[in-house]
Amino acid sequence: MTEVKEKIVVIGLGYVGLPLATHFASCGFSVLGLDNDSSKIESIKENKTYIPDVSDQLLKELNIQGLFKSSLPENSVEEFKKATYIIVTVPTPLGENSEPDLGFIISATKFINENLQQGQTVIFESSTYPGTLEEIVLPILEQPHRKVGVDFYLGYSPERIDPSNNKYTLQSIPKVVSGQTEECIKKVLWLYKQAFDHPVPVSSPKVAEMCKLFENIQRLVNISLVNEVYLLCRKLNIDFYESLQAAATKPFGFTPYWPGPGIGGHCIPVDPLYFQWKVNQYGMKSRMIEVAQDINNQMPHEVVTQVKESLSNDKGRVLLIGLAYKKDVNDLRESPSLEIFELLVNEGLEVEYHDPYFSNFTLNHKEYHSIELSTDEIQKADSVVILTDHSSIDWGKVKKDAKTIVDTRGVLRSIMEEET
Repeated sequence: MTEVKEKIVVIGLGYVGLPLATHFASCGFSVLGLDNDSSKIESIKENKTYIPDVSDQLLKELNIQGLFKSSLPENSVEEFKKATYIIVTVPTPLGENSEPDLGFIISATKFINENLQQGQTVIFESSTYPGTLEEIVLPILEQPHRKVGVDFYLGYSPERIDPSNNKYTLQSIPKVVSGQTEECIKKVLWLYKQAFDHPVPVSSPKVAEMCKLFENIQRLVNISLVNEVYLLCRKLNIDFYESLQAAATKPFGFTPYWPGPGIGGHCIPVDPLYFQWKVNQYGMKSRMIEVAQDINNQMPHEVVTQVKESLSNDKGRVLLIGLAYKKDVNDLRESPSLEIFELLVNEGLEVEYHDPYFSNFTLNHKEYHSIELSTDEIQKADSVVILTDHSSIDWGKVKKDAKTIVDTRGVLRSIMEEET
């Protein structure tokens, strides 16, 4: 029997929270996961995962060992009060006008405030703008009778989960940690040392919050640059993929980023806008983020242009392969494939799709179903569009059977390189 360490509560069991909760449980902590989505709670109780990075078998093993269970928040208040650590991994989406929506963070903080016990440590992992912990969270938690660093402890550690990445595991990725006071950082650092190989302490939560945003600002700018140069090279009849592969042989000062149909997922499309909103409050703006965002927003339209160019007339049947924002994940958040799908439908084209991770989805109140990627279905399409390069798809078969292909991921180039 594994020796059970301190009790941890993880609030929010999404793409960050569930892998984090099961990881701590696997390290011997007693973990209680809280989420307002009852379907997630039931799925965990039945040992059925809804995230590729967490297996059914892992849930079953942790359940048997009694190290991980889940609940709706209102049903586990007493257990919450017994925890040593509370970690918050709730969503931080954008509002209608691209401003930060901290509704989930505020709601979670209020729940914690109502039930916070002497000596508990609260750590936020949700991506957000610098100053959130001090300006939003701390005023809710710190009361006249309750002082941070004395009666409770507060810290911030930005998540660095990369779904479906088997090279860099959750445990091996360096973990940036911070605390509101010296006593706070000691508590936070102790916890992450138990479950992560390389904790990286920084001087303040603002530094940690900014660290997370800058990681994704850098990716937005570089990917948008690559996409822009790719489009320009198409018009110049230059094989940009070959140029990029050649540039990537440089062993210093260069990191290759690859073209695609746009940027998806929660982090890259959202985090830079959190920073842009923050600096706007001080009468400033990042011109680099603004331009990169414009380029990124244009990419789905560029893909549609390429699809129309591939057709012999203005009508036809288009088969999209992949809806997920990246390969081998069941995540549609901010996926450019959805906008491309909608734009093609608006062009009057007959649009079908295949994605092994989504049997169906709804777009503008109409339900679509993933079709079988058979020879017949591929050959019936006037244009096949590769939007997500899932590993499970037989790309050689697609190449062989398709009339025309619009390849936004460079999949065909990989196939040709393997054949030579």
